[in-house]
Amino acid sequence: MGIGGKYRLLQKPIWHHLNKTFVTQIKKKPSQLHNVWESVIGLEIHAQINTRSKLFSSARNRFMEPPNFLVSDFDAALPGTFPVLNKNCVEAAVFTSLALNCKINMKSYFDRKHYFYADLPQGYQITQQRKPIAVDGHFPIPIEERHPEEGYIIRWKNIGIDQIQLEQDSGKSLHDDVENSSLIDLNRAGVGLMEIVTSPDFSSSEEAATFVTDLQLTMMRLGTCCGKVDEGQLRVDANISIRRPGEPLGVRSEVKNIAGIRGLQQAIEFEISRQRILLESGQRVVNETRDFNAEKGITISMRDKGEFQDYRFMPEPNLPPLILYSDETLPPSFDSSCDINIDDIRRRLPHPMPVDIRRQLVEKYDLSLSDSTFLMENGIGEYFVDILVAAPNLTHLTAFDFVRSQLLGVMYATNRRTKECPVSPKQAANLLVLLDNQDINSDIMIQTFNVMVNEGGSPEEIIDSRSWRMIKDISTIEKFCDEALKTINLENMLKKYIPGKHKRPKNKKAVSTVVTAIIELSKGRAHTKIAQNVARHMLDKLSSNAPNKK
Repeated sequence: MGIGGKYRLLQKPIWHHLNKTFVTQIKKKPSQLHNVWESVIGLEIHAQINTRSKLFSSARNRFMEPPNFLVSDFDAALPGTFPVLNKNCVEAAVFTSLALNCKINMKSYFDRKHYFYADLPQGYQITQQRKPIAVDGHFPIPIEERHPEEGYIIRWKNIGIDQIQLEQDSGKSLHDDVENSSLIDLNRAGVGLMEIVTSPDFSSSEEAATFVTDLQLTMMRLGTCCGKVDEGQLRVDANISIRRPGEPLGVRSEVKNIAGIRGLQQAIEFEISRQRILLESGQRVVNETRDFNAEKGITISMRDKGEFQDYRFMPEPNLPPLILYSDETLPPSFDSSCDINIDDIRRRLPHPMPVDIRRQLVEKYDLSLSDSTFLMENGIGEYFVDILVAAPNLTHLTAFDFVRSQLLGVMYATNRRTKECPVSPKQAANLLVLLDNQDINSDIMIQTFNVMVNEGGSPEEIIDSRSWRMIKDISTIEKFCDEALKTINLENMLKKYIPGKHKRPKNKKAVSTVVTAIIELSKGRAHTKIAQNVARHMLDKLSSNAPNKK
């Protein structure tokens, strides 16, 4: 019978040049979705290792070079060439594995995975199938849950890391539809990759996006991956299935080569909807590999995975086992130029890590998950925390508004990273304290921050040298008020003014007119609230002494 009366199916074919390609939308009550189906999602993240040269050759690892400009004899699979393992790639993998709380295998192996692609000259990929460099890790992410009594609360969920392995990247195939031909660029062939395989612990696209965001920031903090999605440095495969609560795992589909956090969310959400519609209409989900079309926001069938694909794995004969050491197992012949001590790397782990900053944001400073994600994605979470450490009495809202509008705006305008900002968090905190104490107003705060960015200096020096500090002295403001009253039609104003009725609209308008004149005469330096009090007092006094109003 298809979908029941509670649901309405709207099916819109987009194009038909690929079989089984369709786009569907389903309208239903949001509260019903989680009760009917639950999603099971696992990720495979391919992170390009940030090293000068490739994994097994001395060819440079750079982006935007002319095609086939960074290709060694080994990368081109010329006969008689052999792989030479890049120590820096191994150190990066160990660094990342320790940050993800993995168990490091002190002895791991390289294998050949055979398959044919035009941009894979060797006809096989060197990877780690039998025993990867690291296994059994976990990485915490925050998730937001709604409780009937407590409202939205944030709890932490550990995502399992099944394994991390080293492997080669392939080249690129560039397809020319006009000429009906394909061109091969091998610049990327042989670049080192870390493949990070998670357990199927995600239950929503939001959880997967949070994980990839925090993983990306972690690797950027370590320096093991630059995380530039637009350069292909971070690519994600998602394995997605759905099931009814309590039932065995459903048939999964694998969506390949998803770029970007938003693309990941779109791909997962579309695939969950597609599978749900199939099952609710009495059809079955096929175990297949699918591609994500970012422009259309849909997944497209690529190949059926029902038939077993034999990759003919075999040990890599030209590479010995990868042996790592610890403080307890260092041999007398240990050579730091070619051997690796994982405890040395552990001691070099930076602090705080992005996960520590995220925990502070949501637990200590009580930010929502969306606000903390905004700070983390834009790389200003640590700056925010450092401001509040330097000035504990500042409100979290004041610091958040500053980093979101002023700091981020300046960083984008000057094309700088937060670490390159010439204004330290402590200097920013001092500036915000002046604002909080009403020594300056928001306009002067913005001007001062711009001077600090472009010319340097402390906020106090800049404000005092330019006479920007707010005037709080009542006698001085009274003098400005006397001058202001001379510039307006006071007689007409007093006819409409009733002393003591400060909430009366005409009284408010009169006070506002006087305050505006005071601010103008003081060149914006008069304290607004004090100016308002002085103006009310003066108008009350003048109105009381004025002749009777008709």
